[in-house]
Amino acid sequence: MTSRRRPAVAAALALTAALALSACSSANANNSGSAVVQQQAVKSPYEGTPLTNPFTKPDLVLPDTSGQPFDLRQRTDGVTTLLFFGYTDCPDVCPTTMGDIGVAMQKLPPDEQKKIDVVFVSTDPARDTPTVLRTWLDSFDKNFIGLTGNLDEVKAAAKSLGILVEDPVVNKDGTVTSSHGAQVLAFLPSDNKAHVLYLSNSTIDVFSHDLPLLAKGVPAT
Repeated sequence: MTSRRRPAVAAALALTAALALSACSSANANNSGSAVVQQQAVKSPYEGTPLTNPFTKPDLVLPDTSGQPFDLRQRTDGVTTLLFFGYTDCPDVCPTTMGDIGVAMQKLPPDEQKKIDVVFVSTDPARDTPTVLRTWLDSFDKNFIGLTGNLDEVKAAAKSLGILVEDPVVNKDGTVTSSHGAQVLAFLPSDNKAHVLYLSNSTIDVFSHDLPLLAKGVPAT
């Protein structure tokens, strides 16, 4: 297993952060998309990174884990949404990220948990069948939403957020590596746009601090 190089966010008034590509244990590479983030110039109530140019929620319709079409924009309209791209066989980033969010979600009162949708989109749909994906997500939180299907549509949706998703690669030992951006984007209910970015090194404490604010739809700046 090779080490991951986490994206560095310089302490500057404003900067352009290239969203990192992670192979869930392989080296990172920059992609063509980028997001302008605000660092220290404007005080934010969030510990995640506020975006100065919020992303529009992707126009994505894929089967969910029940096999029914799930229209991301329509079904999460007016709901705080955490969106993450990854795959179930990922050895580190994906389970760690989803596990951290799951623990933080359980700390919320039930009424606040209902105000947040956590959506996981598979970058390895050939292996992440609805059954496989549902079983994996249930180990973190039974309310997490899983989408799996056409990889080209997944790649296009990710690209619209500045996140690169590459075709899965079958390794010599039979394992599969799916290189994908390792960021979580938080969309606020007020405008259905992503206002807060969480990098792969975001901790349970960060999510525990921010989820109550996200559930209330508190502005990022």
